[in-house]
Amino acid sequence: MADAPGLMISAPSSGSGKTTVTLGLLRAFAEDGLTVQPFKSGPDYIDPAFHRAAAGRQSFNLDSWAMDADLLAAIAARSEGADLIVAEGSMGLYDGVATRGAAGCGSSAETAVRLGWPVVLVIDAGGQAQSAAATALGFMRYEEELPFAGVIVNRVASARHERLIRLGMEHAGLPVLGVLPRRGDLTLPERHLGLVQAVEHADLDEAIAAYATFLRAHTDLPAIRAAADQKVAETAKSGRLPRPPAQRIALAQDAAFSFTYPHILEGWRSAGAEIRLFSPLADEAPDPASEIVWLPGGYPELHAGPLAAASRFREGLRRHAETRPVHGECGGYMVLGQALIDKDGRRHRMAGLLGLVTSYETRKFHLGYRRATLQSPMPGFPAGAHLRGHEFHYSTILDQPDAPLARVSDADGNPVPETGSSRGSVTGSFFHLIAEAEA
Repeated sequence: MADAPGLMISAPSSGSGKTTVTLGLLRAFAEDGLTVQPFKSGPDYIDPAFHRAAAGRQSFNLDSWAMDADLLAAIAARSEGADLIVAEGSMGLYDGVATRGAAGCGSSAETAVRLGWPVVLVIDAGGQAQSAAATALGFMRYEEELPFAGVIVNRVASARHERLIRLGMEHAGLPVLGVLPRRGDLTLPERHLGLVQAVEHADLDEAIAAYATFLRAHTDLPAIRAAADQKVAETAKSGRLPRPPAQRIALAQDAAFSFTYPHILEGWRSAGAEIRLFSPLADEAPDPASEIVWLPGGYPELHAGPLAAASRFREGLRRHAETRPVHGECGGYMVLGQALIDKDGRRHRMAGLLGLVTSYETRKFHLGYRRATLQSPMPGFPAGAHLRGHEFHYSTILDQPDAPLARVSDADGNPVPETGSSRGSVTGSFFHLIAEAEA
């Protein structure tokens, strides 16, 4: 379990400002000389890169649906040496799935209860005054075991608006840890349902520094830090991170391939694996001495032209696949296919190691947890292995002629048609791997 005291920054719903608050707090505490460990509750794979930019320390996902108690403990233990933990929730505080998974339903509240991190609730006060206190009070009392630190009220329009909100919070007995005036410039650009990637934000450090200055001016940082807490570990840190699928792994990494859960890579590295990075966008081939090639997810649809022209990358990938495994997740899976059709209807040639053809011309939204039972082996896992992951993309399959990689269902056990593909030593899936699971 975590040794440092921690906080969970959450909200009643998405869009309330919790990412801005999290980034501002991470940077402000780091500027004060603290070693701050960030975490992200839930399967988001974009926010951890922003956390790292703010805190200077790798952020990790904690997911009570996909991860069992041992893996949660092993990941929480990455906070060793930190003075303070600041975790960011996902969606609303209590939002999760209906059917319990490895350790729960996947809500931020479950993570906060399990690790003993008091919740700082970010309330969007737009369109309400004293009623904001009723909302916060309901969130505090909904789960009796939930540790609760207080509220930060966001998007306050005026001094009168603040006075009315404070009256309501005082009546409800709720600590007010900050009041943030409405500021339209304190936003980061978004794509789909999440932020644009950190690597695409030209002025990211300047933006985060502005958040920290804003939080210093309008929150009680000493009170926020004093509210941090932890649950004393009842057992030893017995969990371990995921094992590497090989000793030498060629990992694609650039603006088109950037989505791999940090705990996966941390597990590979801590077990002694050599991760050899290469950039398909720079037309680099994978290191020929690597035992496997792993193509993560990302946004290949935004770079389809350069990827189609990357002949050295495709040829190096083809040579590797003749004798050794290649695996792609989501965007990486699409690049392993025959073709990718962009939003304007243009067809781009991909690696051709699988028969998959995908299209963004007709968008179809795919989002949710995935359970998978492998029908063919993939790097690191034999046929029959049970995996948990998460799927998030807008592409449509036009052709999928290869053997299915797995039987795949959603969190409630309902079958989904995106089974992944297997052809020889090449495999791919639309879900991003989070953890191996019991049957």
